[in-house]
Amino acid sequence: MLLTLVVWVGGIIFFAFVLAPTVFTVLPTTELAGNVVSRSLTVLHWMGIVSAVVFLICSLLYNRTRFARLKPFALINVLVFLMLVLTLISQFGISSRMHNLRAELHAADHPGVAEASNREFNRLHQWSTRLEGGVLVMGVLTVVLTARRW
Repeated sequence: MLLTLVVWVGGIIFFAFVLAPTVFTVLPTTELAGNVVSRSLTVLHWMGIVSAVVFLICSLLYNRTRFARLKPFALINVLVFLMLVLTLISQFGISSRMHNLRAELHAADHPGVAEASNREFNRLHQWSTRLEGGVLVMGVLTVVLTARRW
């Protein structure tokens, strides 16, 4: 369980503080950097989804073995479930819409359309950042609670 959390939370930390800032300063165009970040975020989301499922299964089995009941509403399970929900929203709601907006921005031949798409993209980017921040905070708390279990 701890390994799944460390992979997930560590991935978020690496993405937010190393990968994203680096590619926007090193790569020659923001379009190329955006492509790298978009692909990396998709991989990070899938790592989170798999980690959440593995964590929840292991946690329920651990509780079943230790306490003779599943305890699905234990705080750590609820936190991981919320992390999973936020990750799913980010991946299938926000990121997919941002991907479509990036395509619209490249195809836009009218400045007004590009400006509106750019505003919407920036708004979604802020929400994406907030969701990842929420997942990170809950993830760190869950790592601490899980480590304290033993």
